[in-house]
Amino acid sequence: MVIMPVVTRHLIDRGDGATVELFQAQAASETPAGAILFVHGNQGGRLLGGIEAVDSGALLRFCSGLNITAAAVSQPGFGASDGPPDFCGPKTQQAIIAALAFLRGQPSVDPDRIVLYGNSRGAVASAMVATQVSDLRAVILSSGVYDLEVAYHESSDGLRWAIEKEAGLSREAFLARSALHYAPEVRSETLLLHGKHDDRAPVAQAERFSKALSNAGVLATLHLFECGHQIPRNHMQGALRPFLQRVFNPVVTYH
Repeated sequence: MVIMPVVTRHLIDRGDGATVELFQAQAASETPAGAILFVHGNQGGRLLGGIEAVDSGALLRFCSGLNITAAAVSQPGFGASDGPPDFCGPKTQQAIIAALAFLRGQPSVDPDRIVLYGNSRGAVASAMVATQVSDLRAVILSSGVYDLEVAYHESSDGLRWAIEKEAGLSREAFLARSALHYAPEVRSETLLLHGKHDDRAPVAQAERFSKALSNAGVLATLHLFECGHQIPRNHMQGALRPFLQRVFNPVVTYH
């Protein structure tokens, strides 16, 4: 009889008294296994947070297919996480770091095999977290920007408005959200996924960050796809599946 994992919801402390929402599907393993933490993107203004990964089936798919713990965090101002949003800034990064610490403390999780997976807005913040957390097994960044000041000047009016409203336009604000400037601080193997025709996050952003990571001695791989900002699941499987097989090293049935 196969027992399907159950998704649980947790409210954890960000470290400053603010609440961070986390959804978790736990591996059915007698020994500690790996874990993956998903960080969502903008979500079209719906502010759903981490529950998006629950509703899409991603948490259960990764958990059962890889026999790992799969979790999704809600950024500040999304879901039940305390806001306001700060456009991938220090509070968002702090929320992700708190979620990673929560996972690291779970008996079911091998702390040496934790992967951080950020998409779009989540990739911006996750890349910055990778400059601060040195013991991640790997980082996956999909459709992100890594020099926010450059991206701001190339963005649509709507995205520029969001950056200005949530982050401000100071040099310090841009630097706090631009992992390209801190590439030598990254210690984890990094997989970058990006659409060649992305009109929100220009592909040059991923190319420059991949090169900067490689120059800093980080094992970095960039996969480009014939698509726009949203990378279809069937497009990325060829890159994602072998990567996850190697970093988690289970008997994989992920599909």
